[in-house]
Amino acid sequence: MTARHVVVTGGASGIGKGTARRFASAGDIVTLVDFRADALATALAEVEAEGALRPGTIVSDLRDPHAAESVVADAWARAPIDVLVSAAGVYPATPFLELDAEIWDSVLDLNLRAPVLLTVALARRAIAEARKPVVVNIGSGAALRARPGAAPYSTSKAGLEMATRASALELGPHGIRVNAVSPGFVAVASEVNRVTEEYASAVSPNPLGRVGEPDDIARAVFWLASDDASWVTGTVLRVDGGSSTGALGLPLSWPSPGEDTTRITGAERNA
Repeated sequence: MTARHVVVTGGASGIGKGTARRFASAGDIVTLVDFRADALATALAEVEAEGALRPGTIVSDLRDPHAAESVVADAWARAPIDVLVSAAGVYPATPFLELDAEIWDSVLDLNLRAPVLLTVALARRAIAEARKPVVVNIGSGAALRARPGAAPYSTSKAGLEMATRASALELGPHGIRVNAVSPGFVAVASEVNRVTEEYASAVSPNPLGRVGEPDDIARAVFWLASDDASWVTGTVLRVDGGSSTGALGLPLSWPSPGEDTTRITGAERNA
């Protein structure tokens, strides 16, 4: 298979780095984008060790409204972009009554505006040169379920799901596919997005009984970017161990005080 040029934002750590390593192992050209130069250098060495063809980095803070255009231009100068993976994101915990415009904008600018503007910049350049790249956005189960302190994050990920559908609708006629992967809780040991053991324990239960790993998400991204998914666009693929199926930890029933629940008849069970 011809090597593809894959651009991964948030590529210095976590799901972004795991995804970059997956494409690198296939012998693709990989460009990592992140605002942390030191972490990028470390990730670059790992991606190179996986077998990436001509790996490279771009240091950029995607919260800058002009960053998307320059990132696409700089990456395209290395080679035309075949796959864009928008994995950069932040999820600070801020109680709703403590929100202000600065906090709100910092989350929405990176988690929602940046992926949209990156897709716009890539699509314009690709259409002008008659190319058909694939875009995969990294969403979150938080798009479906609010939780304390995560109003900006949940809103940004819900918006990203709709942005994925909207861009797929308009870019499909040009042969450009846009999809999203929605992870459940994934252990990434992020220095930027720290979580406590208490938090991880509260959000990680799922029917399959284990915490996700970056490569769980990377494999899904890799498939969506492949020809095997050539008739898939505008979809949100939930890779979460089944956590989005329902509330696993609820009791089987809520008996009235003093009610004997040791025996339930078939009729009662099926009522």
